[in-house]
Formats: sequence, C-alpha cells, structure tokens
Amino acid sequence: MAKQKEQQTKEQKDSAAAGKKSKPEGKQTKVVEEKIPARLKIKYEKEIVPKLKEQFQYKSVMQVPRLEKIVVNMGVGAAVQDPKILEEAVRDLETITGQKASIRIAKKAISNFKLREGMKIGAKVTLHSNIMYEFLDRLITIALPRVRDFRGVSDKSFDGRGNYTLGVKEQIIFAEINVDKVTKVLGMDITFVTTAKSDKESYELLNAFGIPFRKKEIN
Repeated sequence: MAKQKEQQTKEQKDSAAAGKKSKPEGKQTKVVEEKIPARLKIKYEKEIVPKLKEQFQYKSVMQVPRLEKIVVNMGVGAAVQDPKILEEAVRDLETITGQKASIRIAKKAISNFKLREGMKIGAKVTLHSNIMYEFLDRLITIALPRVRDFRGVSDKSFDGRGNYTLGVKEQIIFAEINVDKVTKVLGMDITFVTTAKSDKESYELLNAFGIPFRKKEIN
C-alpha cells in the first residue's frame, strides 16, 4: 500500500514537471503566431512596392509611399441629448476595429446645438501595423460590398497632402456588428494617412491595395 502511494506521488510530480516544461513552448508558439504579417502587408511588400517604384521611377524603395495609419472617427452629435448613444458608438467602434476607442471632446461651445465645451461628442481609433492591414482587408473585401447599390468610392476626398478620407454612412455594413442589437444607425469617417507626397501617388497606392474607386480623376 505504501509502495502504491509512493508510485502515485512520483507520477504526479513527473506530470507536474512535464506541464511546467510545456508552458514556455506554448508561449513561444503564441508569440510566433502574433508576428505573422497580414495578407495586405505581404501584398504591399511583394507586389505594390515594385509596381509603384517602376511607375513613378523612384530611385529607392524607401521613396515608395506607404500606408502609415488608419484613423476611424465616429462623430455622435446626438450624444448631446442622449449619452447612451455615445456608449453604443464606442462599443460598435471597438467591435469593428478590435482596438480600444478614445473619446472625442468638444473644444468649444455652440449654443445653437446646445453644445458645451468639454462635452463628449464622438469616438476615435487609430490603427497601425498588422491590425491596420487587417482592418483594410475587411473593409475592402467584406464591408464595402455590403453597401446598398455600391458602385465604388469617390476619388475626390484627397486632402492635397496624400491622405484620403472615406465616409461610411452606416456601421452595420461591417459583419462584426449584430444588426439586432443596433438602436441607432451611425456613420463614420475613415482616414488613410500615407507618406505619399501627392494625391496621385496616394491614389495609386490605395488603388493597388484594392480600394474600389469609382473613377480616376486625380491629376
């Protein structure tokens, strides 16, 4: 009986030791998985860079414009009357982007809109790196095609410095949003910040990523 207990204790110790050894391996695997680049990042490096380098005759790949960040901004003017709408906007924005949103505050008072300085009127998320490319991928392949009577996006929203802003009228175009739980349809502005020096270069960069522009009018 004593020998049997001794054997069971030894087996438990061996099992515990094996468990401890396996944990670092699990953590290491997770780190490797997080470093896997997004599909559009690979496309940029292997396809878009060589294409733009040849098209604009850049002397170095370092001159090729790149997507620096994506800023998703949701203005919620109705939050002045009902703060709960802002809570819903923040929840939806975080669900869509997969990142924590920051609250936007009014910088000055506007009496006509019953807006006071310091009031919470919107939410914003800034995306970088892999999460930025993954969001862009979902926007192009899933969200935009769900827009009713979609015929492409306008190419007239460049700011003259290589940045582009896309207006989305309904957050429900994103598959992550449960329509049954939406109490108010909200729009958002999605700004693509690039290192391009001109709108033409920015247009070609975003077009190469797959953003479906309606027609080309950039000179």
